[in-house]
Amino acid sequence: MDDLGAQLRQARTEAGVTLASVAARSCYSASHLSNVEAGRRAATPDIVLAYARALGEVDVNRRQVLGLAAGVMGPVVAGELIRAGFTAALDGRGAEEDWRERVDQYGRDYMAVGAAVLQARLASDLVILQQHLDTPYMWSHAARALVTYGKTTPNPAEAIRWYDLAATAADRSDDLGVRVWVRGRAAIALAYEGAALPTARRYADQALALSDRPSIGRVQALMAGAHVAAGRGDQPGAVALDTEARRVFDHVASPDREVSDTAVPPWRMATFRSMLYARLGMTGAGSEAQEEADRTRPAGLPRFATHIELHRGLTMAKAGDRAGGVAYARRAWDALPAERRSQSLALMLREVERA
Repeated sequence: MDDLGAQLRQARTEAGVTLASVAARSCYSASHLSNVEAGRRAATPDIVLAYARALGEVDVNRRQVLGLAAGVMGPVVAGELIRAGFTAALDGRGAEEDWRERVDQYGRDYMAVGAAVLQARLASDLVILQQHLDTPYMWSHAARALVTYGKTTPNPAEAIRWYDLAATAADRSDDLGVRVWVRGRAAIALAYEGAALPTARRYADQALALSDRPSIGRVQALMAGAHVAAGRGDQPGAVALDTEARRVFDHVASPDREVSDTAVPPWRMATFRSMLYARLGMTGAGSEAQEEADRTRPAGLPRFATHIELHRGLTMAKAGDRAGGVAYARRAWDALPAERRSQSLALMLREVERA
């Protein structure tokens, strides 16, 4: 790690390029890159490629850094990136529209594809996408993709690092809607899982402060706040925020059959509310939300059907039947193929077991 950082610093200084210039071509701060050059942080493939882009005007140095990138990533991955890069350069289609559709597709794939498979595909595209961050529009695509990548990671701490990057990218997009959505999505992702509630609240508060205009991002931020309140044992506060979220949702709900991570149709809103009321131990409201989610959810989404089953297990446990609730939740977990499971489900199962 030390040697690679030193080589990056040497290539940069010889080219007369500042750390600020490299930072502007990536999602990392100049301070973080300074730590990379000093060997205190790892020089990941995306950082090495950011240096390659920043040194693009100095051919010798750029070739040196691209050689380092190949060493970091390995010949197979480097070869694939080279192939993809040349293909993109030779393709006359509009790059921005291509990336918009690709990121939209990842949002749809997230709903049905296992985390490990999706993460591998996203990682490759994110490295390539980072080479095209020349406009605010491209930063908006990167921000959405980074949130989705964070959702594929195995623990909340790692996810938060990606959500923070996504928020930075969103700010560079100058798109208020994207800035609100990224923070709202990160907030509900953490709060729904019952993970890192102070961070979830921070994201939610930021989203709500950015704009009071009704939006999907605002709905998610309000629902995140409700889950945070539930985690603190504040039932009146949780119910009040749920009521406000539903009021906004009535104005901005996604179409009933839309299946995408960027969408919140009625079945998904019911899923958020099902977990909220299971946590609060409010059986009546929880059962209504569970039934609505099952009734309105499109076919072919077994992972989200399992979410509702785990909510039922939590409801049973909160009502006093802990053994029955845990057994119910474990059966639902076992019935879902391992490749379809997610971080959210694993954390939810643990919550049932602790209830």
